[in-house]
Amino acid sequence: MNLHTVNTGFFKLDGGAMFGVVPKSIWQKNNPADANNLCNWAMRCLLIEDGNRLILIDNGIGNKQDEKFMGHYFLHGDDTLDKSLAAKGFSRADITDVFLTHLHFDHCGGSIERIGDKLVPAFKNAFYWSNAQHWEWAINPNDREKASFLKENILPIQESGQLRFVDNKDGTLFQENIKIRFAFGHTDAMMLPQITYKDKTIVYMADLLPSVGHIPLPYIMAYDMFPLQTLKEKKAFLAEAATNNYILYLEHDPVNECCTLQHTEKGVRLAETFRLDEI
Repeated sequence: MNLHTVNTGFFKLDGGAMFGVVPKSIWQKNNPADANNLCNWAMRCLLIEDGNRLILIDNGIGNKQDEKFMGHYFLHGDDTLDKSLAAKGFSRADITDVFLTHLHFDHCGGSIERIGDKLVPAFKNAFYWSNAQHWEWAINPNDREKASFLKENILPIQESGQLRFVDNKDGTLFQENIKIRFAFGHTDAMMLPQITYKDKTIVYMADLLPSVGHIPLPYIMAYDMFPLQTLKEKKAFLAEAATNNYILYLEHDPVNECCTLQHTEKGVRLAETFRLDEI
């Protein structure tokens, strides 16, 4: 098995929304905001090369949305999905499986591309993996979350016949060295792949832990649907990760790809940061 970082670019989100109840005077020390109170965030995906499978976890925001939509998120940087895949010697046609942690637009927007007036799968040879519980949540969204679930990112996957569902009860994907953890605070039934790699445990954190700046327990996004559930899930997971020396792969941290944690008198805190290719 080989793991590859796939950078799809950066975008900006409101700092207050990203750090919830934590005052700006505290979070801005490590996450400086611009004049519009926006902070910089990565859209960092993961490519798993394993035997006959080439599995892409999440795929960024894509490029099919209109100028007005993109103007809200200030996409920037030189990285794109295609450039990052090409740098590893691959193309979208090589992907066999697209695993979607959840269906918010910054995680699944690259799933579908617009060709003329048609919306078609961007990965023509791949199955797309979600789960039935989250899929129903996304296609029938609540009023608070519906701006994050864009039908043009989601429904064409099902219409293509390429959609598959992970079994919530089984907890494995394809083989024993890739297991799926479920989290229910950020959105219903978000999935976190847990990968055994070089005798280490790597967990793709999606939006349970967007960045190292979110390690302290109160640092929970205002975007989370059920923040007290996030608090419960985060507290249990971070303790487990620190005890077992898990490597956390960070999707949105603008600087750090991976980190480990440690127990301290103040609770679980950051231990080390490093790149995936340094493992």
